[in-house]
Amino acid sequence: MYAVTPIHSAPVNPGSAAAVRQAPPRTTSAPVAPLHAADETSEILAITRSTVQAAMEVLAGIRPIHQLARRLDPRCLAVLQHRSALIRREQGRSASPSLARLHRNSIVRSVRACEVAPGIYEASAVVVDDVRARAVAVRLERSKQVWRVTEFMVG
Repeated sequence: MYAVTPIHSAPVNPGSAAAVRQAPPRTTSAPVAPLHAADETSEILAITRSTVQAAMEVLAGIRPIHQLARRLDPRCLAVLQHRSALIRREQGRSASPSLARLHRNSIVRSVRACEVAPGIYEASAVVVDDVRARAVAVRLERSKQVWRVTEFMVG
């Protein structure tokens, strides 16, 4: 009788034609997944960081206020513009060196955010400038797929 020996196949090289034939077919019509909470939170953190940095530059007098018009609602924009005008007026009146350095070289050190309702986040940031550290509170609301700052408080 004949002896039957088992046939062992050699390991398949991933780049070989046999590996390509064994791979399952890919589908290109996969549905697009909605934003996950982690993606949305990281988006909120980035928006908050850039908005706070830009607002500090407005208060320092090195950025025009109109650059924030798309991100801030009209009331927040008016409050920020009023605060910036008050700072400019006080700097003109006083010869105080600390007042002259107010809001200069501001750096956003940290940002935290929390979802308080669907489509509404509240965030806080710590900003350090030449004179002191301060807190900034921000409320962001989604309207028509765009995040808009509806509350903006600088400490």
